[in-house]
Amino acid sequence: MQDDTIVIRGGKKLEGTVKISGAKNATVALIPATVLAGDVVTIFDVPDIADVEALTTLLGELNVKVTKKNDHIIIDPREIKNATLDHEAVGKLRASYYFMGALLGRYKKVKIKMSGGCYLGPRPIDLHLKGFEALGAHIDYDDGYYMIEAKELNGANIYLDIASVGATINIMMAAVFAKGRTTIENAAKEPEIIDVSSMLNKMGAKIRGAGTSEITIDGVESLGGCYHEIIPDRIEAGTYVILAAACAKRCKIENIIPQHIESLLMKLEEMGVKMDIGVDSVVVYESHDLKPIEVKTLPFPGFATDLQQPLTALLTQAIGISKIHETIYPERFKHCRELALMGAEIEAHDGSSTITGPTPLSGAVVTATDLRCGASLVIAGLIAEGETTIKGAYHIYRGYDRIKEKLKALGADVR
Repeated sequence: MQDDTIVIRGGKKLEGTVKISGAKNATVALIPATVLAGDVVTIFDVPDIADVEALTTLLGELNVKVTKKNDHIIIDPREIKNATLDHEAVGKLRASYYFMGALLGRYKKVKIKMSGGCYLGPRPIDLHLKGFEALGAHIDYDDGYYMIEAKELNGANIYLDIASVGATINIMMAAVFAKGRTTIENAAKEPEIIDVSSMLNKMGAKIRGAGTSEITIDGVESLGGCYHEIIPDRIEAGTYVILAAACAKRCKIENIIPQHIESLLMKLEEMGVKMDIGVDSVVVYESHDLKPIEVKTLPFPGFATDLQQPLTALLTQAIGISKIHETIYPERFKHCRELALMGAEIEAHDGSSTITGPTPLSGAVVTATDLRCGASLVIAGLIAEGETTIKGAYHIYRGYDRIKEKLKALGADVR
């Protein structure tokens, strides 16, 4: 177990290369998806994050064997049992809800405690449940548990009122063994959805259209095992690009897919950040006199909500007034209060924030209230003069693989 505090002595110019790990938001869906397999699944480039530990624990509750070797895990679901998922690990991460779709698909029956994770305001799972009902499932909720059951699952046309990543993946998994064809309309288009469908197709599923607004799933009788390599984490990549823009002389961020963070790169160019964008890497150079910008978060390929908090720390150093409009999670502004403790001139109001810069930041004792708030505070701590103590660091470890080691390799003073 890692310490729950990160201490950063800021004001140092960073330099070097950082390699981006496998995508957290794909990993947390790929691992539950393996319960649909009839044979061994090996997943490569698995990030060393707390969410993987929690999901591995839940696989153990289902009698699934998991072996870890370096950066890959071997999952053997051949002796799986459909147990009630009420382990404390369920409450630690929201992505445990992916076991709903996977177990419903495999057994037509699942009982699970409501899942947890970062609180970013209301994040209802109504769309997931409506999708399951459309496939023929009956849903009961009692004393904190969801009981989802179907005599049989049949293909259906499902329209999502909101292009939800979680609902798209969950319905996709539940529909893999449904009779006939399922069509998900207004599906989310995030790269992580393509990654999950790619692994399921390697196992023998028939999924088409992932990455577009219409996905079709033709039901199959069974799935086998496979080998699968996770795509690079676009949010980790974006975080390190922002971090480099904030306090690096020269920093190369490698093992990335630049198209996945194109909206961020365009905004940084608008600010005047100097970069060389390669096929699978970005080199960021020391930049001065950064311009203020206006950002609006949108579903992919728009500006990622997960990057607005890290970007806010950089915007404290731009000359003028920057604005962020949050359309995905309007309550996602708890980092503003923490940044203000470090000297940021920042106001948050009704789904938006206004940042006036440049302001010198000073070390302080702050709290990571959620994963990306933690990333924002790490960047602010690296910019700041003096020592910053970040409490609640377990949030950061949930999504950033070996963050302390990667920062130290760039020359940061982190402990």
